[in-house]
Amino acid sequence: MTRSPLSKITIETAKEVYKGSYIDDEIILFDEFADVPLPSEPRRMGCLLLALCLKGKAQYTVDTEIHQVKSGDIIIIGEGQVVDNYLLSRDCSGIAFMVSYDFFNEAFQGVSELSALFLFARTHPVCSLLPQEVGTFTSYFKIIKEKADNKEHHFRIELARTLFKAMIYDLSNGIYRFQQMERKDCSRAESIFRDFIQLVARNFKEERRVGWYAQQLCITPKYLSETIKQMSHRTPNEWIDHYVLIEIRVLLKNTTKSIKEITMEMNFPTQSFLGKFFREHMGMSPSDYRKS
Repeated sequence: MTRSPLSKITIETAKEVYKGSYIDDEIILFDEFADVPLPSEPRRMGCLLLALCLKGKAQYTVDTEIHQVKSGDIIIIGEGQVVDNYLLSRDCSGIAFMVSYDFFNEAFQGVSELSALFLFARTHPVCSLLPQEVGTFTSYFKIIKEKADNKEHHFRIELARTLFKAMIYDLSNGIYRFQQMERKDCSRAESIFRDFIQLVARNFKEERRVGWYAQQLCITPKYLSETIKQMSHRTPNEWIDHYVLIEIRVLLKNTTKSIKEITMEMNFPTQSFLGKFFREHMGMSPSDYRKS
């Protein structure tokens, strides 16, 4: 007997049960933990969850591992991770963001290395912030919420993305401090995943062969594939394609470069190869995406 796929938690599904502050299907803000639609039974994340506990305690599992949350703890759950057994104490209070990966990636397009937050989410869903970091996060939440609620602001999504990017940089500074304390305990799998993602971020335009990345990391392609799948629920090829697709979309959306120029920049052999790749992932041609 085969199991049906796990239902996904997405911005769209969250909006069905929560009518608070949001911008399209890009970002949604929760004034209270209790409103976050995390499940008591297994569900797979289809977006990024970023939450801060301000009072009380919470407990949940991510990929079958139990995590305890207390006041001052930041919670980070990434795409593809399975959440279960979400429990709150009666006095638990906090704030949260749910963010689509398109929103996240467009905010950090052009950053040479993937945000520390994004990598950290895979293996450390909870970490403690200092009091001043809690205050900073709360301040960002309030101003982003204010902008999201101002539907008359013509640039509200661009402004929200800019503010979110600034918040992540501030938050990542705290996470960097936490990572330094944890670095001695970093597992081999975590190290490979981190190094692989950083390699992809720097080389995806020129190199898309899993074997090349394995060679750079001095491991076999099979071991690389098994490790990346274990750590992130994606294959190396899926990660590489993800970076390529995001870059093509950004170039189509935010530049006037021709399809031919984008083909050359992204090192596709022909425009038809790029078009086929893009249609397979987006369900439309590059030209139609640009028009839309």
